[in-house]
Amino acid sequence: PERVFDFVEKMVEDGADIIDIGGESTRPGAKPVSVKEELARTIPIIKKISRKIKIPISIDTFKPEVARQALDNGASLVNDIIGLNNKMARIVSKYKAGVVIMHMKGNPRTMQNNPVYNSLIDEVIEYLDKAISEAVAWGIDRERIIVDPGIGFGKTLTHNLEILKRLKEFKILGRTILVGPSRKSFIGKIL
Repeated sequence: PERVFDFVEKMVEDGADIIDIGGESTRPGAKPVSVKEELARTIPIIKKISRKIKIPISIDTFKPEVARQALDNGASLVNDIIGLNNKMARIVSKYKAGVVIMHMKGNPRTMQNNPVYNSLIDEVIEYLDKAISEAVAWGIDRERIIVDPGIGFGKTLTHNLEILKRLKEFKILGRTILVGPSRKSFIGKIL
């Protein structure tokens, strides 16, 4: 936790707006970890940094119990790669937290097994629009919802580039847009 805290402090000094803490890899083929292990990896760090930094802390998880404990310990935003299930939505609503709702085709173990779309941008926008409506119905403040088209999550190199090229089309959703291209394999393929 001490090394992580030093790294986080440097990120804040360099201008980070949000610190996103995750305890389980979601790269293609990643093996899942238990709730207990994910809690052990994230909660001590969230506790430590929430006392020291002034910018929002996000918990990157799709496990409701991890989100709940993170919110109890200083996180204010849930970054959920599976697009928000009922239990997660209830927790986000109860804590009046922010939420990132991401599009992913499949799951981390299978998402890169030949993903196919009839109309990529339309399908991703439709999915996110429905997810926003469901989140609002569960009591989540629309202004606290951020959408993520899911670069690298069930997308080919061509899909990722099309999303980036047409990112402005996601403004139709009326929500803040987050993209996470860092450390994605498609960048290496381009280079």
